[in-house]
Amino acid sequence: MTKVLFVCLGNICRSPLAQGIFEHKVAARGLTDFYFADSAGTSAYHEGEKPHSGSLQIARKRNISIEHQRSRPVRTSDRLEFDVFVAMDHSNYHTLEHEFAIPREKLLLMRDFDSKGKGGDVPDPWGHGPEAFAEVFDILDRCCDNLLEFLEKRRATLDK
Repeated sequence: MTKVLFVCLGNICRSPLAQGIFEHKVAARGLTDFYFADSAGTSAYHEGEKPHSGSLQIARKRNISIEHQRSRPVRTSDRLEFDVFVAMDHSNYHTLEHEFAIPREKLLLMRDFDSKGKGGDVPDPWGHGPEAFAEVFDILDRCCDNLLEFLEKRRATLDK
């Protein structure tokens, strides 16, 4: 089983959406035996809190449930537990690499899987209106499709 950790700063906006979208896509493809997803923040600012209301609303509107999620910070034990860390932006990528000592071979940048523009950051919708959360959802939706394709190719290679 491949364990995937989605990471943003506070774990209330972007990474909970990414986790929910990814879990939805995994289930729709009948792959729940092969993937486990979670999300965390590089900070503990919102530890124990539900996802942001904007994330909850856009997820619900798109028929994805993230209500069960609670914010948590990245833990040093995650380095051993998770196979893949997907950072929402370059800042969190560097924090994972340098402060949490996550090996580079386990680190991915979410927008590297964006068919409409690789290498950028997933914008933080915090403090913005519903349109910002909708934009982030659309970005994550595209990226999760391609991320899952990437992971499936990697799994096929490892299974040989």
